[in-house]
Amino acid sequence: MTREELVENLGKDIVEKYSVLNHVSDDMDRHVFLGRTSFGTDVRINRSFVEAKFKIATGLVEPHFFAGFSGGYKSILPGISSTETVYQNHSYKMIGHPMARAGVLDGNPIHEDIWQAGRMAGLDLIVNITVSGRRISGVYAGGVDDAYMRATRRVLLESTVRVSREYDVVITSNGGYPLDRNLYQAVKGMSTGELVVRKGGTIIIASECRDGVAHPEFQRLMELGESPRDVLDYIRENEPLRDQWEAQILARIMLKAKVIVVSEYLDRRTAERMGLKTVKCFDEALEVAGIRRNGGKSIAVIPDGPYTIPKIQT
Repeated sequence: MTREELVENLGKDIVEKYSVLNHVSDDMDRHVFLGRTSFGTDVRINRSFVEAKFKIATGLVEPHFFAGFSGGYKSILPGISSTETVYQNHSYKMIGHPMARAGVLDGNPIHEDIWQAGRMAGLDLIVNITVSGRRISGVYAGGVDDAYMRATRRVLLESTVRVSREYDVVITSNGGYPLDRNLYQAVKGMSTGELVVRKGGTIIIASECRDGVAHPEFQRLMELGESPRDVLDYIRENEPLRDQWEAQILARIMLKAKVIVVSEYLDRRTAERMGLKTVKCFDEALEVAGIRRNGGKSIAVIPDGPYTIPKIQT
């Protein structure tokens, strides 16, 4: 961040009174090797943090589409880890694990890998807020494990919605500004729809995408080949690749369902090259999804996609 951006995010008083460092994940000289997790991830963490006498992390806890929840040790990995460490934690195998989903911690290899790396880094204290439906619902501070587990239990309780089946059409959003600024981030809302859409169904997501796709490497990956399967095969055979995890998840979603993005800004041709359909308004989205022609479709509406954990009751 520039100084102006730091002031905008942290406030002028903080920037003037304290040393504020930008973490640069590609600068290997700024990292310290701490060991290797049981998943084979080489843990390289920001040197300034490792050498500090007391370590505090702030953050928020909300559903996360492959790490289970945000917050906690995620401030360490990926927060202040080297690029290589992030790539290993976000590898094709790790992202492809069936337990790497929103709201899941036990058995989730990405979360467990993050937990091990965080313990190596020696984080002493967290101050995390919980977010439910885009509202601050609580503040949790203290030792990492205790505070984080209390926070995640609250978010799980407040964010889980139980449904009885999968649906033909799932209508959702990416939670509004600022999370819906680009298509890259909109994959989070799509992944919520993936949890309850039937195979061959349709996900309609409202996401402003005022910045377009915003991530060139993500776009490049999604434009490869003739199908989502080609994208997955390319990632698996050529990793590590920048932004591969977002492309992998989107390709996985597209193998299950058609995706329609409601956006006034997203370029139609760009979206089509990535295998997506984009429309300007919901009326057009409903027409493309076949709802107006076939009133017999089952429909689920999830207003705040990334902040919701839909679970099918068995």
